[in-house]
Amino acid sequence: MISKLPNVTTSIFTVMSKMASDYNALNLSQGFPNFKSDSYLIELVNKAMAEGYNQYAPMSGYLELRETICNKTKLLHSKKYNSDTEITITAGATQAIFTAIATVINKDDEAIIFTPAYDCYSPAIELFGGITIPVQLKAPFYKPNWEEVEDKITHKTKLIIVNTPHNPSGIVFSEDDMLYLQFLAGKYNLIVISDEVYEHIIFDGLIHYSAAKFSELASRSFIIGSFGKTFHNTGWKIGYCLAPENLMNEFKKIHQYNVFSVNTPIQKALAEYLETAAHYLSLSSFYQQKRDVFLELIKDSKFKIIPSKGTYFQMLDFSDISNESDFVFAKRLTKDYKIATIPTSGFNENQEDFKQIRVCFAKTEETLISAAKIINTI
Repeated sequence: MISKLPNVTTSIFTVMSKMASDYNALNLSQGFPNFKSDSYLIELVNKAMAEGYNQYAPMSGYLELRETICNKTKLLHSKKYNSDTEITITAGATQAIFTAIATVINKDDEAIIFTPAYDCYSPAIELFGGITIPVQLKAPFYKPNWEEVEDKITHKTKLIIVNTPHNPSGIVFSEDDMLYLQFLAGKYNLIVISDEVYEHIIFDGLIHYSAAKFSELASRSFIIGSFGKTFHNTGWKIGYCLAPENLMNEFKKIHQYNVFSVNTPIQKALAEYLETAAHYLSLSSFYQQKRDVFLELIKDSKFKIIPSKGTYFQMLDFSDISNESDFVFAKRLTKDYKIATIPTSGFNENQEDFKQIRVCFAKTEETLISAAKIINTI
């Protein structure tokens, strides 16, 4: 059999998590919280199951949840989506991204991504015959260079994928960034996938500028969200996609023959849970407290640190500690220091190595204290 993805190997997240297990290391690699979910949300899921919400949901998703998400988007971004025609509940954000890429990309189409990039983008582009065109964000600030983006647009360019707040760098796109994206998308007739799974985790008084905030950009964008990221339930694998009706119609054609529909009782529970805006509006302060505690604990370490502006990830620059590659360094930390992290070169164009590792601070304070004690000895 000829592989459709001959260059794809085991995910670095899987590799480092396995090493963490093999060496009994503290796992700050894979991006999942290690604290409990809100007991009220768990109660709502159990209640939905007990009340009989256990059969197929509608293909687009449970209506009340779609309506609640559309209301939330209107509240936060002043954009009202139609709950019948412009939203689909998905089996996690990765499935939404995959389906959006499948909707857009045909053979030899080009898709621009910003690297370091989440590792699901490029394989999906290639699977449908497309060509990934990377634009490398440069350490340590990872600010987009829009002139470079425009230079890479050709007559074959069909799609541009953005991610804000950005994994793994922790940067947040500014209003000017999104306006420039809107300008380029309109000028060159591009479709946009805006990966906004960390939309509610943003720090230091910054604003999340969703693609939904900009009318022309919204008219050509798939906007992706994740409840697993938002409510500390990554194993539930439930997300959503917003898009104008013409794009969503095509999205649904693929979605219905992929997963068809998504976990019903969780949708029912989330619809009720989201009615209280504080459940998502409080997340920035919740995670900023964790970031600040963690950074205070490691402020005297030998790592160079620029505080993350969003997500629950922090980049640590080890260039003053070692000349090793980030992959070799991360493996050594796991084996010798019993702490697992993520080397970031694998997400960069040509695996460019900025001597940075990524750690996840979505952990209990006890875990953060234990991690900091190790980090301060490196």
